[in-house]
Amino acid sequence: MSQLAALKDAHHGERCFIVGNGPSLKHTDLSRLRYEYTFGMNRIYLLFPQLGFTTTYYLSVNDLVIEQCAADILALPVPKFLSWRARDLIQPALMTSGGFSADRRLIFLHTTYTGPRFTLDARQRMWEGATVTYIALQLAFHMGFKQVILIGVDHDFKTSGKPNTTVVSQGDDPDHFDRNYFGKGFRWQLPDLETSERSYRMARLAYADAGREVVDATVGGKLTVFPKVEYGSLFR
Repeated sequence: MSQLAALKDAHHGERCFIVGNGPSLKHTDLSRLRYEYTFGMNRIYLLFPQLGFTTTYYLSVNDLVIEQCAADILALPVPKFLSWRARDLIQPALMTSGGFSADRRLIFLHTTYTGPRFTLDARQRMWEGATVTYIALQLAFHMGFKQVILIGVDHDFKTSGKPNTTVVSQGDDPDHFDRNYFGKGFRWQLPDLETSERSYRMARLAYADAGREVVDATVGGKLTVFPKVEYGSLFR
């Protein structure tokens, strides 16, 4: 909780990029983000060796991702935000006897599946809104960012089925920037685009009410909730 308190409005008035994991990242010049504030999510770290740098912050709230990728996540040399539910999936050596993280860069969030809302203070309960991107939007608000730019949020999946159903990948992943992202044998949950759109609309309103904004610079993205901007124009 003390880490979250220290981060409250720590980036007041600044801008950041929330980096989704869609295939459009392959058509986005990510080298431009080296000196920007960035949020990476889930298996974004697969890109780090190619990029030559990490995102500023990392987060994951999906139990299946954390369970299967715990070692990779814990090795990341950046502040890491995970759902409090994940504490039992983390190596015991990294937890104190009281159930708290012994790694000061590992920060737990109180996230839930129910009770739709946009939380302005990340020390309180946060609704997951069917997408980790929604948690990133709430964290960015907590930190005081005035402009949040989405990239790689394609909002378009080739894999279909009942939302939130757990499936096992049978081959290469067509829905993310790397074919091994949710590669063969990986357990994951099918997307719930309807609920995520609902959460995005709540985020748009919360930012607007505070005189801030969320814009979408995803190359070819299908999400229509946020104003679109051309990625290259952000660096002129």
